[in-house]
Amino acid sequence: MANAQNADYVNLRNLAIKEGDLMGKAFNASKQAYSSGDGARAKQLSNEGHEHQRKKDDYNQQAANWIYNENNKRQPLGSIDLHGLYVQESVDFTEKGIQNARRNNLSELRVIVGKGNHSANHVAKIKPAIEDLMRRENISANIDPNNTGVLIVHLNGQTGRGSREILGDMEKNPDICTIM
Repeated sequence: MANAQNADYVNLRNLAIKEGDLMGKAFNASKQAYSSGDGARAKQLSNEGHEHQRKKDDYNQQAANWIYNENNKRQPLGSIDLHGLYVQESVDFTEKGIQNARRNNLSELRVIVGKGNHSANHVAKIKPAIEDLMRRENISANIDPNNTGVLIVHLNGQTGRGSREILGDMEKNPDICTIM
């Protein structure tokens, strides 16, 4: 997770947070202006809120692209590392990873989801989101027997176990995640 400490990455995430705060203030002020009958001011503030939202999304996308690329520079074909990404970003990159693996006719994709050690209260957020993705896409996966922070996604047929079994295994043995 060393890449998540990179000054440029942290700066991009902080800029996104700042824009999110400004967005919320603008939308709240817009609502108040509208409630007080000032439709023109409400529209102006709403537009400002949308501009802050666009900037927030742009900063977060830059940060996500940077950390994903840094974390995956040395990953072999058929393996992706999601450390440092927000939940939705992880889902998006996993979907792209699955598409890429299928284009390369790979039978499996190793998805490094971690165990939540770097999440608030050490509660995994990415694993359940990827589990939901596997369920929605009807894709089989199993936990790497050597690393509970890695899901092995089976792309040719249903050779693995279901996502419920995977999450159960991860919860039973949370202490053997190895960062690769």
